[in-house]
Amino acid sequence: MNQLFKYGEILNEGYKKYRILNFLGSGNQGEVYKVAYEGKEYALKWYFKSMATKEQKENLIKLINIGAPDNRFLWPIKFIENSKKTGFGYIMPLRTSRYRNISDMMTRKIEPSFSAVLTACIELCDSFLKLHKMNLCYKDISFGNIFFDPLRGDILICDNDNVVENGKKNGVLGTPRFMAPEVVIGRSQPNIKSDLFSLSILLFYLLVMHHPLEGKKESTIRCFDLPAMTELYGKNPIFIFDPINKTNRPDVNYHKNALVFWPIYPEKLKDQFIQTFTKGIRIPDYRVDEIKWRDVLIETKNSLLYCNCGAENFYDRKKYILNNREIGKCWNCEAKIPQPARIKIDNEVIMLNSNTKLFNHHLCSDKKYDFRNIAAEVNKHPLKEDIFGLKNKTNIIWEAKLPSGKNMQVYPGKNIAIQNGLKLSFGTKNGEIRI
Repeated sequence: MNQLFKYGEILNEGYKKYRILNFLGSGNQGEVYKVAYEGKEYALKWYFKSMATKEQKENLIKLINIGAPDNRFLWPIKFIENSKKTGFGYIMPLRTSRYRNISDMMTRKIEPSFSAVLTACIELCDSFLKLHKMNLCYKDISFGNIFFDPLRGDILICDNDNVVENGKKNGVLGTPRFMAPEVVIGRSQPNIKSDLFSLSILLFYLLVMHHPLEGKKESTIRCFDLPAMTELYGKNPIFIFDPINKTNRPDVNYHKNALVFWPIYPEKLKDQFIQTFTKGIRIPDYRVDEIKWRDVLIETKNSLLYCNCGAENFYDRKKYILNNREIGKCWNCEAKIPQPARIKIDNEVIMLNSNTKLFNHHLCSDKKYDFRNIAAEVNKHPLKEDIFGLKNKTNIIWEAKLPSGKNMQVYPGKNIAIQNGLKLSFGTKNGEIRI
């Protein structure tokens, strides 16, 4: 297919001149290019003639005027028309190379840590919460529209030009396998409640590496055509870990990821999936919302700990009593998991592993849900390997009260030894360490 623009071509838009740098890709609606303007690089999406409709233009301009819910959305920022080109397009922020498509994780091209995956899940929930609070519906939450940093978990959300006001039609129904059952069977148009279902599927994929409705019913299908998909995802969807209806359990020959990953997670996290994919399948009001997901995912991330074999595990509050040093066995090697120190900050308990990082979310009351900026991190003593400290990565002085009762200050860039009973004041929040 011939590309709409050539390398070096200048696209005039009023007094602005965008220079085409290279072709990035194409989809059903149009093509995307990297462009330069006044020393900065952006992405340009230009619609095919058949897709450059009046409705699309009106919606695009409305989205530009509304503005992005936050900077994790690669949101349209400038509408573009040109007398020498048919149709129209828009300018949006450019995705950098550190972000990868979630499908790369499903195919094992990248293997991020549980910590990075959970951060991505938290950011997804936080971002879509902000979108939905603006009474906007995304309609097409799926692999193809989400990118994340496999090292840190930061996310970016693209293809925002099809976002509409909740309940409004624009021809977009979603991506197969991610659509809510009521949308699959044509009983409802996409809306915020169906977005919640699609979000839960994406979270399940990220955490369990499998689709929540693909069990034995799916593995016995010989012709995976539209009627089969409608049956599986629309007419009679059954959660593979439904505690009552066990007819669609994972097939041991085909669905090994689900069988390996599901038991690893804390019960409280699994309860949210059970609610959404049992009662929530038929009754949208039972679907877990972004606020509940976000809080449970944060609790799960805080509970990360390590076995001596190196495998990441989770402390499950519903199963074990931390103060009695009973944590359980490692899912990987089945050895008993050693208990790390932990810090309680307000109502959150965070495991202090040798590589734990505390973020603004944990220490700053006015920066809740910020998992991009590190506020503290665990450090090993340079000479004594069995001694660890907590390093102050903020620009404020911490007030500390040692177990002996002595008071001291922890300046920015300095460490304080992790010890049982140590109390810390981080300014707006207080914490206490237990070992």
